[in-house]
Amino acid sequence: MRPGAPAPKLSLATEDGGTFTQEDLRGRTTVLVFYPFAFSPVCTDQLQVYEEILPDLERRGARMYAVSTDATWSQAAFKRQLGISIPQLSDFEPKGAASRALGAYFEPGGMTNRAIVIFDDDAKLLWHHVADSPGDLPGANLILAALDG
Repeated sequence: MRPGAPAPKLSLATEDGGTFTQEDLRGRTTVLVFYPFAFSPVCTDQLQVYEEILPDLERRGARMYAVSTDATWSQAAFKRQLGISIPQLSDFEPKGAASRALGAYFEPGGMTNRAIVIFDDDAKLLWHHVADSPGDLPGANLILAALDG
């Protein structure tokens, strides 16, 4: 995807049993952060670091969601254990469909890669970053710099 491209069709399960679609990207800048597995060490670090910048995102008029191919119940338990507030979106079934559409799927591992995808309030791609490998943790500074311009 290139900056300015419209969001592809998305269907992600929410923690409360709902569905998050490309229409939910409208109205506010949205940061989707992709992580491989709930409860893994690097993913734990990633979401704890990103939780710390939520006030900075709010000041910039942005909201954040975390996406993985874990089932919603695993994500909810992970979120509770970490004590974070970042809403979780599951790309479990069909496995990785949204991650593939956004270039954030790691085929060799059958999971999402570590990636950041930012959409503007019209659901158009603003910026994206895909890590070289699932073990690479994109710093929160990348998100803030992308939002600043």
